[in-house]
Amino acid sequence: MKEFIVPPIRNGTVIDHIPPGKSVRVLEVLGIPRPGSTSIVSLAMNVETGRGAGRKDIVKIEDRELEREELDRIALIAPGATINIIRNYDVARKHTVDLPDTIEGVVQCQNPDCVTLSEPVASRFQVTSRDPLVIRCDYCRHVLSQEAVA
Repeated sequence: MKEFIVPPIRNGTVIDHIPPGKSVRVLEVLGIPRPGSTSIVSLAMNVETGRGAGRKDIVKIEDRELEREELDRIALIAPGATINIIRNYDVARKHTVDLPDTIEGVVQCQNPDCVTLSEPVASRFQVTSRDPLVIRCDYCRHVLSQEAVA
């Protein structure tokens, strides 16, 4: 059997332990691909974990380290995903995304009467449950479930 190996990246970010099938959504919330970008992005889907614990997706993004807001977006879609910052082919930093208690400016409220849709104010939600994900708008108290957020 032939195997295609994804080459390592020199500098950038590897997002590992994404639930199977969620990597495309992770790319969407990160705005990838970006017009005019020449950075290489690698995507592996339904890869065996190596621990016998099932499958996962992996995303490699060359020449880009993610910002806090981007990590919060990933946490909404793939809680527990691992972020590896790569510098000169080595893991310089590694951590797991963690859903914050408050999510600001990442999710749009779906209540048509919410002030965040009519005024220039950033959305803000409180996490009321992590598993399953449930968040509540600070302004109108509207509740969103995992399905609505994803």
